[in-house]
Amino acid sequence: MLIGALVAKQLRFIAACRRLVLSRRGFVMVLGPRAHAERTELALSGIRIALAVLIFIHGAFRASHWDPYVTGFGEWLGSIGFPYGLYWAAAVTIYELVAPLFLLARRFVTLACLGHIVIVGLGMVLVHYPAGWFVVGAGRNGMEYSVLLLVGLIAVAWAYAPKTARQSNP
Repeated sequence: MLIGALVAKQLRFIAACRRLVLSRRGFVMVLGPRAHAERTELALSGIRIALAVLIFIHGAFRASHWDPYVTGFGEWLGSIGFPYGLYWAAAVTIYELVAPLFLLARRFVTLACLGHIVIVGLGMVLVHYPAGWFVVGAGRNGMEYSVLLLVGLIAVAWAYAPKTARQSNP
């Protein structure tokens, strides 16, 4: 009797799992339901605004403490082989102050994101990758935050990228 009850319970569990796994078309549905279409634009706007604010704060802090942060950044860039390191550091700082304003205004969003993708990507490779994965905890100054920024920037850039003529006219 106990075995029969366990088998029946197991069969009900398998049937319930099968209903969850198989969609109406018979495809395996590994992921859950899609995001609500009416919420995706608002959610993406939240990510776009958060990215803009975080990047702007980074640039504003560096600009407000020009010496030692921009000059030190420029010296470091020069020491690893970038010619005119101070000018590169100043350009990155100015970009971190101006491009987030374009993100907030929803103007030239893809271009603004692409510039940040280059900056964050280079920073990740040159600074954070050698320190490992974790920013805090199991490591220090790692690249996990940079990866999160890159994923957010890529998602926003892709969402705001202009459609090609081929995509516009099916």
